[in-house]
Amino acid sequence: MECYIVLDLETTGLRPKQDKIIEIGAVRVCNDVVVDVFSRLVYPGIPIKEEVVQLTGISNEMVKHEHTINEILPQFLAFAQELPLVGHNIMFDYSFMKRAVVNFGETFERKAVDTLQLSRKFLPKLEKKTLNSVCEYFAIELNNHHRALDDAMATHMLFQKLKQNFYEKHWEDFSWKPLSYKVKKEQPMTKFQKQHLIDLIKYHKIVLDIDIDLLTKSQCSRLTDQLISQYGNIKNK
Repeated sequence: MECYIVLDLETTGLRPKQDKIIEIGAVRVCNDVVVDVFSRLVYPGIPIKEEVVQLTGISNEMVKHEHTINEILPQFLAFAQELPLVGHNIMFDYSFMKRAVVNFGETFERKAVDTLQLSRKFLPKLEKKTLNSVCEYFAIELNNHHRALDDAMATHMLFQKLKQNFYEKHWEDFSWKPLSYKVKKEQPMTKFQKQHLIDLIKYHKIVLDIDIDLLTKSQCSRLTDQLISQYGNIKNK
């Protein structure tokens, strides 16, 4: 039995080092049939920008009481098992997920098939190869675009269409290929870093929309430097 996971994430931005996951959508498929789904909103610890709210429909209010990524990852990893991945521009989702998993203390090495790459090869005349454009080409219904589970389900249906049309003559393009994204585990901020940041915020009476407890060592250092640059350091310290 061939099984795989179709994965889609919504994030606060495009940079895995700075931005955060705000929604996970995944579909487990066995022998071309959906057997289970995974869908979770994620509290990112940083504000969701208005353009992301407009794009995804996911607001700060929606995620403020949700679990953090570290609280959700055990459930996701149990769901995903060691199965290969399918995604539309899968490296985007993989880079965010692998960084989160490595920071959690686990490994996330996977093989995958990318429906975006397949679309670029087999549909060269199609002007846009975005998920909604390719789904429209194949008459695949895509409601709630940029919500993770809806996009994952649409990607699953797109993968089926691509296989139906091109697998027989181009089966090698549908074989699982290893994903490569190097990431090191980020260190937690020190007690000294955290206290200095708290003191700086109190001293300048700064209001931040950031959950300080979720900052890594490098993130805390970067934020502290930004605040000192903008407001100045604490005098006599």
